Amino acid sequence: MKTDQLGRFIATGKRKTSVARVILAPGEGRILCNGRPAEEYFGRRVLVTNALKPLVTTGTLGSFDVIARLNGGGPSGQSGALRHGIARALCVVDGDLRPDLKREGLLTRDAREKERKKAGLKGARKRPQFSKR
Repeated sequence: MKTDQLGRFIATGKRKTSVARVILAPGEGRILCNGRPAEEYFGRRVLVTNALKPLVTTGTLGSFDVIARLNGGGPSGQSGALRHGIARALCVVDGDLRPDLKREGLLTRDAREKERKKAGLKGARKRPQFSKR
């Protein structure tokens, strides 16, 4: 979480195995994900709405351009990572926005990860059927 020489605000967001490197720049509200508009990149409106929640919560939706590099995971995880990254970048922009973002739970990294498969089991927890004979 920092600023660069051009006056842009940089932060990293994470969710599941996805990572979003987010740059907030003063602008008119364009959102680019890996060089494509967010609506085109995610394909589903609900994922875009989820990703932009920090901007809506703080009332800064039209005042910043968002440039994001997303990698890892799938669309849902990347949307959550973008949301986390935008929230953290907004804290760099203005520390007074932090209480609003924290109240909505936008600064907390959702740490739920897929549990690994264990030896001798069918999945992470499912056991083979017990046979008495």
